[in-house]
Amino acid sequence: MKYSSRTLGAAFLVGALIGAPAAQAKVLAKVNGSEITDQDVKIATEDLGPGLPQEMGAAERNSYVLDYLIDLKLAAKKAETDKLAEGADFERQMAYYHDKVLMESLLTKISKEAATEASMKKVYDEAAKAQKPETEVKALHILVPTEEEAKAAQKRVKAGEDFAKVADEVSKDPASKGGDLGWFTKDRMVKEFADVAFALKPGQISDPVKSQFGWHVIKVEDSRQKTFPSFDTVKDQISSYVVQKAQSEVVTKLREGAKIERSEPDALPVIPPAPAPKGK
Repeated sequence: MKYSSRTLGAAFLVGALIGAPAAQAKVLAKVNGSEITDQDVKIATEDLGPGLPQEMGAAERNSYVLDYLIDLKLAAKKAETDKLAEGADFERQMAYYHDKVLMESLLTKISKEAATEASMKKVYDEAAKAQKPETEVKALHILVPTEEEAKAAQKRVKAGEDFAKVADEVSKDPASKGGDLGWFTKDRMVKEFADVAFALKPGQISDPVKSQFGWHVIKVEDSRQKTFPSFDTVKDQISSYVVQKAQSEVVTKLREGAKIERSEPDALPVIPPAPAPKGK
């Protein structure tokens, strides 16, 4: 396997800071007598994250990470032998990863405490209560470059031809199959289009309408009051919001209670991102 030196170094430092594995951890491999456990694999998997090949199944991924940890042990031992663990630069790196792991532990603790069912439900209820009544319509449209083409399309659909069929034949909007725009509120469309669409009753077809995109013929199929999404459909978004808000508040309070003295550092060189780990 091939890994970047930065990836190896980071993982080694993080692993060293985490400490000895739990007493009940299962030993998966030994490298010159040094144990690698299932807990080590779990930690490394979380650390490598998106850098792992996404097409792997769970068993293959665990085997991949175990190989990575074996290489890590070997590389770390070689680095120690070469006295690369000595000096101010190494100490600074260790200090950085020490603080990083502690910060991530704190943020994880905050997220677990913040993202409770009760706190998320409270945010949801407040957002639902603040939602103002809003109308949305379901409409089809035909988009063409000229008024003459729009009038010709309008004549066809008003004569009884299927609107979706005509849209598929002549409309220049590739994003709407059969001209279908789905449900939308007035603020989702350009003013010229929205003013006409929301003035139509279900079943009505508009005269040609000009917008910045061209000429439209609009047919409104239905109208309704917009419903607020259910809690379950937005639960993940609410969880992210609650967690980020809680973490931000804690960091803000820490800053407010700290004595911080800073001077802007000189411009630092741009360091390119480390490449993702490669397979065997």
